[in-house]
Amino acid sequence: MTDAAPSASAEQSQAPKKGGLLKSSVVYSGLTLVSRFMGFARDLAVSYRMGASATPAADAYNTALAFPNLFRRFFAEGAFAAAFVPAYAKSLQRDGEETADILAADAMATLAASTIVITVICQLAMPWLMMLISPGFGWGTEKYKLAVLLTQITMPYLPCMAIVAHLSGVLNARDRFILSAGAPILLNIFTLAFILPQTTAVGAAQWGSIGVVVAGVAQAALLTWGVNKSGAKVHWRLPRLTPEVRGLIGKAIPGALAASATQVNIFISSNLASHVPGGRTWLATADRLYQLPLGLVGVAIGVALLPRLSRAVNSGDHQDAQSAMDQGITLAMALTLPAAAALIAMPGFLSDGLYTRGQFTAFDASQTAAALFYYGIGTPAFVLQQLYSRAFFARGDTKSPMRFALVSVAVNIGLGVLLFNLVGVKGIAAATAVASWANIAQMAWALSRRGDYQPSAQSWSRLARILAASVGMGLVLAAASHWRDLIEAPLRAIGLTGHTIGAKEFALALTCLVGAAVYPPLLFLFGGVTPAELKAALRRGKA
Repeated sequence: MTDAAPSASAEQSQAPKKGGLLKSSVVYSGLTLVSRFMGFARDLAVSYRMGASATPAADAYNTALAFPNLFRRFFAEGAFAAAFVPAYAKSLQRDGEETADILAADAMATLAASTIVITVICQLAMPWLMMLISPGFGWGTEKYKLAVLLTQITMPYLPCMAIVAHLSGVLNARDRFILSAGAPILLNIFTLAFILPQTTAVGAAQWGSIGVVVAGVAQAALLTWGVNKSGAKVHWRLPRLTPEVRGLIGKAIPGALAASATQVNIFISSNLASHVPGGRTWLATADRLYQLPLGLVGVAIGVALLPRLSRAVNSGDHQDAQSAMDQGITLAMALTLPAAAALIAMPGFLSDGLYTRGQFTAFDASQTAAALFYYGIGTPAFVLQQLYSRAFFARGDTKSPMRFALVSVAVNIGLGVLLFNLVGVKGIAAATAVASWANIAQMAWALSRRGDYQPSAQSWSRLARILAASVGMGLVLAAASHWRDLIEAPLRAIGLTGHTIGAKEFALALTCLVGAAVYPPLLFLFGGVTPAELKAALRRGKA
């Protein structure tokens, strides 16, 4: 790759913008919020049509979604976040757009080719792989055969998402977040469109799997159009193992595992849960609820943080790097801790109010709630993992997070097997939470020891006050959950007794609104946010 002077347009496109992290996070979170709510609608349709323990369809369908998504985070988003974004951002600054886009095109060709090969191999070997993925399904059973078929159908989603993740990185490095945040909306639209007309659980699972692949193609087409509109020239070409691409691969291998520790833990958890009818679906349903704060906060802020942090590290600006991390963690916890408090305070109310209908029974809801409680404890760690890993990736270090992730996986396996045999499926969720906190402790200690980052005294003070406000809100929600009959009784009295939307759904919505109304005053009361800071933020927004 030849060195070239950066063009004026490249310099302008890479200039840090005032309030860039907050603005980028808000844009990403806003569109992610739309996607998550549509995803929630999709999940309601899935649980209604397929159930959990009553039919084999739901466990098979969730297996078909989980397997390509695991590879997606290894070979696309994980490796991509670890290696490509810092390299591309650095090339834009140092070499200019033309050279950086050649790097992006070569990397995309290699990524697409490798994921297509993996897809074909997995489709051919799926009858045997399924016994590794979900040994509890049993060889030759109805659930096993359906899971094999559905996973073979969904595997082409992997190369589509690899391309989407890669092109999203090109746009994000240029501070353009709208399309990368909005693309997942297509997945929810297509899967809803394919599932809703079906009348049987197995039919819904089959057509839902087809809808996933159609959505993947649509997302890849959308991002390709968006990159072309941005002015980037990332064209298709045959794979070339250039020195730059080999360097990316070298960093991506450990980085993929480091960035995917949570997904590896979830995969192990699902493997254990396959031995219990409905177990995989209970974990998947609970997973959807804690993924809301993870997607809105952790991924959104992490995506916006990495380009800014990479620029600060490359320019040697330690103060800006410290400020970016402090701002990112404080903002993330201000949004995550109250969400975690809600999951811990009323898991049964949430699971029953949202999902108990159609094929999804009250027993399924109670088992989902037991797992959700422990996922709530782990939610702050899931989010912090997205942020702390960026501090390593921005410095080109992917091996340290990989070592920490391996320790986390070992903790999850050992503790998961032990707790699963002691208390059942909820023990798997508890092990995942403990393993994620262990991963955070290792990363925080390493960054502090190396002098790269530790939260400032002001950040610690702010985090303590945010925690106090979140606990206060959690107590209010726990009280509402305990006395939910008193809330539902007046609603039943006025005739809200529908099978789809009735007293419990309205009571849950009312309780959530009360929690949302209580948290901001508590945040002001404890000093997590001051009126002066809010006014300053609003003034910056208007400017």
